[in-house]
Amino acid sequence: MEYLTLVVGAILVNNFVLSKFLGICPFLGVSKNTKTAMGMAGAVVFVMTMASFVTALINKFILLPDGALVKADLSYLQTLSFIVVIASLVQLVEVLLQKFSPSLYQSLGIFLPLITTNCAVLGAAVISAQEGHSVIKATVYGFASALGFALALLLFSSIRERLDLAYTPKSFEGTPIAMITAGILAMVFMGFAGLA
Repeated sequence: MEYLTLVVGAILVNNFVLSKFLGICPFLGVSKNTKTAMGMAGAVVFVMTMASFVTALINKFILLPDGALVKADLSYLQTLSFIVVIASLVQLVEVLLQKFSPSLYQSLGIFLPLITTNCAVLGAAVISAQEGHSVIKATVYGFASALGFALALLLFSSIRERLDLAYTPKSFEGTPIAMITAGILAMVFMGFAGLA
C-alpha cells in the first residue's frame, strides 16, 4: 500500500510539471508535436528512473555518514554527484538516439541535452535523498515521477495539436494559448489532491 500511495502521489497528486512546476522548459519546448513529446517522455522516463537508482546507491553507500564505503559525512556533495550521474545518463541516451533514431534525435534538438539541467530529474533524486528513501523506494519514486512527467507532456502535446487545428483569436495564438492551456491542465490535476 505504501508503494501504491507513492506511485499515485508522484503521477497525479504531486506531478512534477503540473503541481511542483519542475521541468517546464522541455514541457513547453517539445509539446508542439505528439511524436516528439513521446520521444522526450521516453528519454525522461529512462534518465529519471536510472538517475534515481544510481543516485540512491551513491547517497546510501558513499555520501551518508553511515554508508558502507565511507564513514565521513559527504552529504554536501549530493547535488554535484547527482548532476554528474544525470549528465552521464543523458550522454548515453543522446548517443543511443543519434545511432538508432536520427530523426527523433534531430526533432528533439536542444531539448535532449537540456534533460541534464531538467530540474525534474534532479528534483526526484534530491527529494528521495531528503526523505531518506531506500534504493528501491527511490527508484520507484523516480519512475513514477517520470511517468507523471510523461503523462503531463503527452496530454499537453495532444491538446496543443488539437488547438493548432481549432480557431484561436489572433492575440491568443502560439505561446499565450499554450500557457492558458497549461494553467487549466494544472487546475485539473489539483482535483487529484485528496488521493494520496
